[in-house]
Amino acid sequence: MYKVFINEVPVFFTEINTSLTSFKSVLYQELDCQFLFHEISKNPEVKINVICDNLENDWLNFLLNFQVREAAGGVVKNKAKDLLWIYRFDKWDLPKGHIEKGESKNVAAIREVEEECNVSGLVIDKELQTTYHVFEHKGNKVMKVTYWFLMHTTIESQTLVPQTEEGITAVCFKNSNDSLKCLSNTYGNIKLLMEEIL
Repeated sequence: MYKVFINEVPVFFTEINTSLTSFKSVLYQELDCQFLFHEISKNPEVKINVICDNLENDWLNFLLNFQVREAAGGVVKNKAKDLLWIYRFDKWDLPKGHIEKGESKNVAAIREVEEECNVSGLVIDKELQTTYHVFEHKGNKVMKVTYWFLMHTTIESQTLVPQTEEGITAVCFKNSNDSLKCLSNTYGNIKLLMEEIL
């Protein structure tokens, strides 16, 4: 299954005969991207399940409708098992950013977390699920593919500094209860990712 968020509307791509409760189903063969975007703009509460004959092929064909940009980021825990959050554009988010040419996903993830939060001593524990979301940039539809890693920092006490030039206004570690509260003001793909963690 592939789960993509288009303007915060969940659009899931599943194998044929898979039905999801509360989702509007459409066959991939009958999917018209312009119509899909129109439906989403008209009804932002809709949830869409795209049923595929061949999930991998249909997903790759769907990606041809977008400029694909790859990013990497981290879900970071400190020694107290608190989670690292950033506050950007009036929402709670997780640190992530563009993968540079020739850079591996895991190296990019550590670099972006370090740059956005001024945190160091990062060690990757495991790779998490990949998230997908669509946005418009200069009239183009962009598919952001983000590779996520669970990390921890080995340094007990450090001064976190938000990377303000990236629009980040706050950086902090939050315990599980406070992290759950962040989910009420974050993005769909972050909620999806945090289902694995919280």
